[in-house]
Amino acid sequence: MDISVIVPLYNEAESLPELEAWIARVMEANGFSYEVIFVNDGSTDGSWNVVESLAMKNPSVKGVSFRRNYGKSPALNSGFARAQGDVVITMDADLQDSPDEIPELYRMITQDGYDLVSGWKRKRYDPLSKTIPTKLFNATARKVSGIHNLHDFNCGLKAYRNEVVKHIEVYGDMHRYIPYLAKNAGFCKIGEKVVHHQARKYGKTKFGLDRFVNGYLDLATLWFTGRFGVKPMHFFGLLGSLMFMIGIIAVAVVGGMKLYNMYSGHNYTLVTDSPYFYLALTTMLLGTQLFLAGFIGELVVRNAPGRNHYEIDHELRTSAPDHQ
Repeated sequence: MDISVIVPLYNEAESLPELEAWIARVMEANGFSYEVIFVNDGSTDGSWNVVESLAMKNPSVKGVSFRRNYGKSPALNSGFARAQGDVVITMDADLQDSPDEIPELYRMITQDGYDLVSGWKRKRYDPLSKTIPTKLFNATARKVSGIHNLHDFNCGLKAYRNEVVKHIEVYGDMHRYIPYLAKNAGFCKIGEKVVHHQARKYGKTKFGLDRFVNGYLDLATLWFTGRFGVKPMHFFGLLGSLMFMIGIIAVAVVGGMKLYNMYSGHNYTLVTDSPYFYLALTTMLLGTQLFLAGFIGELVVRNAPGRNHYEIDHELRTSAPDHQ
């Protein structure tokens, strides 16, 4: 099969027939073998009934329906697990992503050799309350991820080699950082294509300030786990050691100042009467706790079932042992 199109949806009953017909026209015009997987994320407007009716008319239409609303990331992850096409396309169900972009995205994956191609909606038809936070978010994501050629990490229109979607796990709200997840999994040939963005035709946007704030928290989590998830002692141990050393030096300075004043005949106070002594002691205790946190993290990682799981690209005249 050439292409799998994955469409996560939540209360998009009005747009689904038009979107399915549009995708079908593009696929037939280009001679692609395809499947469209609609993932219903607990819609309450009858979206699943629409998907069922579309599947009766078109055998290429498939669907998954959640019992309740879990979010876009679980919807995409479920679609990725079921995708059979050589190239996997994701797009939103609100008709703001154009299926006319599919042939060029397919060509970039199959002929140009990209692992992942992300759309860039250079000209957007969203309100300023969405576009300005999006620009700030993308600038931060480029800096943290090191993927400097992407302008729109959260664009719903993306194309992947099938191998990519089978080797990444999208959870929580990590769909915003799929290019970063792919990079961490070893798929580093990531490209971008300027795509057409259309104004929303039906319904209303589901973007809110909470998504913007949560996006930054998720980015921090992904950066931290990607960098220190396997070796937590490298972070907690180093930070704890530094704080402990600072506390030791501060205690020595407080004690040294008292001794100096004693032998110089100056007025002096007890070490325990100085607030700096307690600040130094607190710093030492925090440093010890951070070091122990790193040690406990190492024990957890050491006993994790996936501690020796590595993404292998190719093997030559070898085979994996039975225990791996």
